[in-house]
Amino acid sequence: MIGSVQVPSDQGAKGHSDADVLLHAIVDAMLGALNAGDIGRHYPDSDPALKDAESSRFARETAALVRAEGWKLVNVDATVLLERIRLAPHVPEIEQRLAERLDIDVAGVNVKAATNEGLDAIGEGRAIACHAVVLIARDRR
Repeated sequence: MIGSVQVPSDQGAKGHSDADVLLHAIVDAMLGALNAGDIGRHYPDSDPALKDAESSRFARETAALVRAEGWKLVNVDATVLLERIRLAPHVPEIEQRLAERLDIDVAGVNVKAATNEGLDAIGEGRAIACHAVVLIARDRR
């Protein structure tokens, strides 16, 4: 799963939840923008109730927390680092799914893919990573 989209691959990510690296990075970015810790504090892998949980749940709940704290999510920008999987054909669907889960306009969601040029575990195709940045603004409604 990448951004709530099943991307065909002969490999898969390992994790306590569904291991959606893109959603995990976005959740961390939202929590960071709120100065509210990280995904491990809110959704610890030691919690058996979260075993195999869908990361989309974490994203929806964290976006709701952003709003509950008096902020609005303006946009999301993320780069997925992976070597073997061709992500580009899936980006429009990923962006649409992210917009739905975060309850923002799809125009405020940008997802990119990059390789690691053969370097380290990512470049060798043994790992995947993601960098995400979110912009939040005070909701003046």
